[in-house]
Amino acid sequence: MNIKTDIPQISLLRQAVERVIDFPLSTHGDFLRLSAGIEYTLREHMSESTLERLWGYSTRYYKTVSVRTLNVLARFVGYQSWDDFCVKSAKGVSESELFADESICSANLKVGDRLRIGWPPDRICVIRYLGENRFIAEETENSTMQPGDTFSCIQIQKGKPLHLDLFQKAGTSEKFRYIVGINTGLTILEMM
Repeated sequence: MNIKTDIPQISLLRQAVERVIDFPLSTHGDFLRLSAGIEYTLREHMSESTLERLWGYSTRYYKTVSVRTLNVLARFVGYQSWDDFCVKSAKGVSESELFADESICSANLKVGDRLRIGWPPDRICVIRYLGENRFIAEETENSTMQPGDTFSCIQIQKGKPLHLDLFQKAGTSEKFRYIVGINTGLTILEMM
């Protein structure tokens, strides 16, 4: 099944993707990076040409897009599916929230402080603060994140997904945005 690309929800989904990746989609290389980020995060292949057509970058712009493409992009930005994205965006889900839950701000950490974080089903990581909002993974269990991987993060909140900026696998130079605990948020957040 295909969906028309001129509906407001498609525009909202494109905006959500651009917020997650935090770089402009203005060149072919940008779409290659997005394609690689989707494959890395979700283990789903999506060609850069499909993305270019959806964003209107390609000269072969299509007036429709497959539901599979929309499902993958919706999952990439933290929803369960395209339908979930549409329902929540149609309900006007609040984009703001006050919270008093357990959270840790990097501004309150000292270099060398260690945190233990976890999320379902059985992911656990020990991370160490490096300063300037940067962390390094030291120990990991059942996670894509591995010891030596680094990332930036300003705040870590229990019960919410953790958005890792400038996520870099150890020994590589490529950086991505990576989200852990997309559906349930962090279930473990402890100072060590």
